[in-house]
Amino acid sequence: MTPPRSSGSRRERSAAPPATDTATLLGWFADALPDGWFVEPPTVRHDDDEILVTGNLGPPGAGLSHEQQIVAFREATREQRMAIADEAETAFGRKVSWAVVCGETEARFTTVNAPAMTRLRIDERQVLDTLIDAGVARSRSEALAWCVRLVGQHEDDWIRELREAIDHVKAVRDQRA
Repeated sequence: MTPPRSSGSRRERSAAPPATDTATLLGWFADALPDGWFVEPPTVRHDDDEILVTGNLGPPGAGLSHEQQIVAFREATREQRMAIADEAETAFGRKVSWAVVCGETEARFTTVNAPAMTRLRIDERQVLDTLIDAGVARSRSEALAWCVRLVGQHEDDWIRELREAIDHVKAVRDQRA
């Protein structure tokens, strides 16, 4: 008899990655990365699926454009980056992605696109369907990703405005008390 197939998410089916804070990851990558790759210590962002290491290349040299400098770095460091990523993936139980910044240009290499399941009511689905009808997205999944990116672009302004509104509500409540 065949065992029933699991319908749970990857996170439910496999063990959770080891609990790791940003400081631990920064220290690990600081030790693992060769000197001279970046002009300053890299930044590290992480969640349960991915560790993203971003390094600053500084200004491009030898008459190269920002994009050419990024391509040159990517090609020159490919084998070492893959070896470091393999070791980190074993140690931390997550995929490692790389990004570099050169001037105002940022490029990410082989990043993880992790699914995120959600339940939406009809009004919320209609927002996504409107984005599809308008040609902004090809699917509800792509429309939802577009919405998340839009919130990320405006997060600081919206959160600030929300906090100001909360402060205003508190002030009105205090006046009535």
